[in-house]
Amino acid sequence: MHIRKEIGGHVANRLQTALYREVAYLIEQDVVSVADADAAVCMGPGLRWALMGPNLIYHLGGGPGGIHHFLEQFAGPIAAGWADLGSPDLGPELQKKIVDGVLEEVDGRSIEALSQERDTLILGLLELLSHEVGPNLLQRPERCSNPAKFSND
Repeated sequence: MHIRKEIGGHVANRLQTALYREVAYLIEQDVVSVADADAAVCMGPGLRWALMGPNLIYHLGGGPGGIHHFLEQFAGPIAAGWADLGSPDLGPELQKKIVDGVLEEVDGRSIEALSQERDTLILGLLELLSHEVGPNLLQRPERCSNPAKFSND
């Protein structure tokens, strides 16, 4: 990854913050529980984004016409959806709701146990991504298939 100009915060952290803003809003509005929000991210975009970024996923979503067809068809609904995204108040009440939900989801597991579980799963995913699926069967962008190439230069 090459950063083209200065901006506050690391690009990945900014993207994570944008997603978390909507997660917090959905929790604040009682649309989902903390555990359900985590599951939705893990089993939805998290699975796809571990392999390809959102632009390539949308390119595939456009079918034979690729990203051009996708945007022709969905730019309006996507922009309309942006207007409906929430602006949660991350004050004491929502913080308590999130804390209580996370502690329920953790179900007594220690930070160390959770860290080990996360690290084991990440290493397994990196191992999986390091193997070729087959010649030209899956063309992964270099930035996703070789995480060691992540840098700010």
